[in-house]
Formats: sequence, structure tokens, C-alpha cells
Amino acid sequence: MSLMNEPQENKKYGKQAQLISDISNAPILALIVFSIINFYYLNFNDFIKIDIISIFFASILPTVVIIVFFKRKNIHRDLLKKEDRKIPLIIAIISYFLGTIALFMMQAPTISTALMFCYFSNTIIVMGITRYWKISIHSMGISGPTTGLIFAFGLAGAILGLLGPLVMWSRVYLNRHTVSQVLAGFLFGFVLTAAQMILFLNLII
Repeated sequence: MSLMNEPQENKKYGKQAQLISDISNAPILALIVFSIINFYYLNFNDFIKIDIISIFFASILPTVVIIVFFKRKNIHRDLLKKEDRKIPLIIAIISYFLGTIALFMMQAPTISTALMFCYFSNTIIVMGITRYWKISIHSMGISGPTTGLIFAFGLAGAILGLLGPLVMWSRVYLNRHTVSQVLAGFLFGFVLTAAQMILFLNLII
């Protein structure tokens, strides 16, 4: 029997791998990245207002709703089966879409609005891929925001991406994904986000 998708927290470095996996969840990284971008581009009063909206739609709303869903359906937090991803992904798509509209209407920094849109559109793409293959959301969740930071700050924004290998290792070590799934997630997150950021920024600016 394949060990793929079975919990592996009891392996030698299981606790460390699980900790890395937990803190690199997309909502946590989104909270950090949006806050950095908003703080850089806005004065203090506008930062508070815009960042609350960003964090609410990128982190709080999808996390709260998904946690409630997990508990009611008794689903493992790591979505061990790709079939379990459908509802959480739909919830995330709706939240990111509303977040994009809210940020656009509140005249948030264009980079922030564009990145929220990328979260929305990338999640739709992930949902389509998930019908056939369990691509790594964790990998996309770090390479996508890293790309947003690069657009905001240049090469300095790539610092976040240095955590990519560690995150990918944790997912493979825990048997949540194969090597090909984490590599594909990281590559897709970068390419898709970069292409959409370029398109969005060229249309808006």
C-alpha cells in the first residue's frame, strides 16, 4: 500500500516538518505579504484601513469558514484527499474575488489589488488541476506571494522565495505530495502570478 497522503508526523523530523507546513499555509503568508506591501505604499491611516480589508479577505474569512467546514466534515487539516479540496477552494475563490473588488473600490495600492486578483485566479486554476492531480498549494502559496513582492520591491522581494525549498521538503517529507507536485506548484505559482501581475498592472496603470 502506498504511504502517499497518510500522516507522517511521527517520522524522525515529523514535528519540524509539520511546523514548517503549518506556518507556511497560504493565509498566513498572505497576511504577512499584504501587510508589508500596504505598509510600504500607504500612510499609517490608510494602511490600517486597507490592510484590514486585505487580511480579512485573504486570510481571516477563508480560514474561519474552512476551519468550520473541516470540523463539521471531520476532514484532516492537510486535505489528504484531493477530493476534499473542492469546497475549501470554492470558499477561497469567493473570498479572494470579494477582496479584489473591495481593494479596487477602496483605491488600495495597485500591487495589492493585483496580488489579490492573482490569489483569486490562481485558485481557480488550482481547482481545475485538482480534478486530475494534487498539485501543491503550499508551494504555490509561497512562490505566488514571492512574485508579488518582487513586483513591489524588485529582487529584494525574492527573499521570501528562499523558504521555498524548506516548504517543499516539508510537504514531501510528510508524504502530503510527491516531488513533482511540489515543484510544479512552485513553478506554476511563479509563472501564473508573474503573467497576471504584468497583465493587471498594464491594464490599470
